[in-house]
Amino acid sequence: MPQLRFSTLVEAPLTVAFDVARALGRPWGRPLVEVESERPFRDVYAAGPRRGQGRLTHTRRFTPTAAGTVVDEQLDWESALLGGLADRLWLRRRAARAMRAHLDAYAAAAARRALDVVQVVGVALVEGDRVLVAQRADGPFAGCWEFPGGKVEAGESDLEGLVRECREELGVEVAPQAFLGEVPLDGVVGGGAPGASTLRVWWGRVAAGVVTPHEHTELRWLRSEELDGLDWIAADRPLLPAVAGLLDRLAAG
Repeated sequence: MPQLRFSTLVEAPLTVAFDVARALGRPWGRPLVEVESERPFRDVYAAGPRRGQGRLTHTRRFTPTAAGTVVDEQLDWESALLGGLADRLWLRRRAARAMRAHLDAYAAAAARRALDVVQVVGVALVEGDRVLVAQRADGPFAGCWEFPGGKVEAGESDLEGLVRECREELGVEVAPQAFLGEVPLDGVVGGGAPGASTLRVWWGRVAAGVVTPHEHTELRWLRSEELDGLDWIAADRPLLPAVAGLLDRLAAG
């Protein structure tokens, strides 16, 4: 079965990358039907064979990275495609041109849309084989645990917002290290569209200062095996395996 693959980096969070991709559709001259969708990580669309046209399946996967969302797309087809073209090589080149033009427009549209989204960032501060966790002092999640962080302000990059939030919440200067992961947030964040914001988390180290709970009830330094026993905010809990794995690797190294 002929197959084409494409990959593009979109400067937008997972939710925006996914929603804009669905809104723009696919650059093929025939309707496709949704077969599978897991927002904001994966979707599959397909069209069955009909007169003069073969079967077509278009799969997209969305992966968070430090620089944004990587979108991997795979196109599979059988027999003729796009108007019954018989020359497979010519068809492949035509499909590739159409897809590249589509992806350029898509990346630009997603980057523009991302400017309207309130982004949330967090940090897993590591010291030796332990990570800092913080207990919320008020609000609907009072008493629950989280990784420090907060909303990125207009004009800030994610990492600039992360460093500022740690300065305000903990009284320390933080040196961000590697990207750990991204979690979609339910509901409205900072007056934005419902379900548009995500939590993006890096791990980091304290570069200067002494950790002090300016906005939290309590701070704790925990080892990997101690993390699961806390009452976590729902958005932070999916990141625990990545944080625990990081601590174990650092301890072993």
